[in-house]
Amino acid sequence: MGKDTERALKLFIVLSRASKVVLEEANKLTDTYNLNPTEFAVLELLYHKGRQPIQKIGQKILLRSGSMTYVVDKLEKKGLLERVFCQEDKRITYMSITDEGKKRIEEIFPSHEENIKSIMSALTEEEQETAIELLRKLGLSVKSLS
Repeated sequence: MGKDTERALKLFIVLSRASKVVLEEANKLTDTYNLNPTEFAVLELLYHKGRQPIQKIGQKILLRSGSMTYVVDKLEKKGLLERVFCQEDKRITYMSITDEGKKRIEEIFPSHEENIKSIMSALTEEEQETAIELLRKLGLSVKSLS
């Protein structure tokens, strides 16, 4: 195995492990509010971006449509979001956050922000900017391969 391959594999392993532990730590907070990470991501998206077609939500949080329907159903049963049928095009269903959903996000989000800030504080501001730049570059290059 060449040095290039060895370095690439090492980077992959380090990136994967770092991602796993960061996500686990970030998700501990949402667990205390009886929301899984996907449910939180959907609520957070709708809170900050307003109502969205169900297909767009899945694309934005990288979830398959079958899974998206399951998550949306669970959040609807909890009273945190609602379906809004498009009058102009009956094929489109929007998801909209309810007042109860807004209340839940407003309760969680300040702690979530602080938690993320704390998790990332292992890196200096400059290191965080460099990491953002490098990971964006990596993500875009991989996306262009497919």
